[in-house]
Amino acid sequence: MDRISALRNVEDALADFEAGESDLRETEERVLTVLRTYATEFEDPDLSAYRATGADPADGVVVVAESEADARARVADLLDAEQLEFDLETM
Repeated sequence: MDRISALRNVEDALADFEAGESDLRETEERVLTVLRTYATEFEDPDLSAYRATGADPADGVVVVAESEADARARVADLLDAEQLEFDLETM
């Protein structure tokens, strides 16, 4: 899914919410689904999505990066934890 498609899908979800065609929970689920799809079907040949696995707080953190080393640095920066141990898997 490209960025424009993701934004359109989020806009559709918001429009349905504003029109009373969906409630907040359904809207949140739709937006979350769009974001997860965007992250896992990321369409950039130079970037990939990586998921951290291991102990909290890293477990489940997903970042987009050019390499595993860059992904590791991004997770550490986001969590403000230089000594955190975790594995990475490509999504």
